[in-house]
Amino acid sequence: MIDRFWTTWEYLSQGGWVMIPMAVASLVMWTMILERYGTFRRLGGRDIETVDALRALEGEPVPDRGSGQRRKVLEGFLTARSGIDSLDRIILRSVTEKNRRFLRKKLAFIAVLAGVAPLLGLLGTVLGMIQTFDVIAIFGTSNAKAMAGGISVALVTTQAGLVVAIPGLFVSGFLTRRSRRLESALDEFSLALDRKLKAHGELEVMEAQST
Repeated sequence: MIDRFWTTWEYLSQGGWVMIPMAVASLVMWTMILERYGTFRRLGGRDIETVDALRALEGEPVPDRGSGQRRKVLEGFLTARSGIDSLDRIILRSVTEKNRRFLRKKLAFIAVLAGVAPLLGLLGTVLGMIQTFDVIAIFGTSNAKAMAGGISVALVTTQAGLVVAIPGLFVSGFLTRRSRRLESALDEFSLALDRKLKAHGELEVMEAQST
C-alpha cells in the first residue's frame, strides 16, 4: 500500500508545480460535491406531507417526523410569520427564495473548478513543451533523457487535468439536475401554502364586511 502511494506520488510529481493548484482545486471541488450531495439527500428524504403543513398554518402542531425540504421551509416561515395574511405571503416568498438560493449554493463554483482542471492541464502541457524545446535548442535531439522531463510534464499534467475534470463535470451536471428537481418541489409546496394564506385572507375580509 505504501509502495503504491509513493509510486503514484513520484508519477504525479513529474507534472511540476502545476500539480499543486490542480490538487487544491480537486480537493475543494470534491469537498463541495460531497457536501451538496449530503444536503440534497437529506432535503429530498423523509419529510412532512403538504396537508400537514396546511394544518400547521391553522395552528396545529407540526408532525415530529422527517427533516426534508418541506419541513425546513415550513419551520422557517412559522418562525418569521406575522399573523397578517398579506404580509405573511411576502414572508413566504422571501423564505422560498432563501431556500432556492441555498439549493443553488456552490453549484456554479463546482462547475468552474471542474472546468479549470483541464486548463491547468493545458498550462502544464505548454510548460512541458517549452521545457522540451529548450533542451532541444541546447543539446539537440541526441539527449533523450533531458527531453523526457519536459514530455513527462506535458503528459502527466494533461492526464491529471482530464482525470479531475471528467468526473467533476459529470457530477456537477447530476447535482444541478437534482437541485432543479428540489426547486420544482419547493415551488409546488410554496404555492400550496400561498393559496392557503390567500384563501384565509379573503375569508377574513368577507367576515369583516359581513359584520
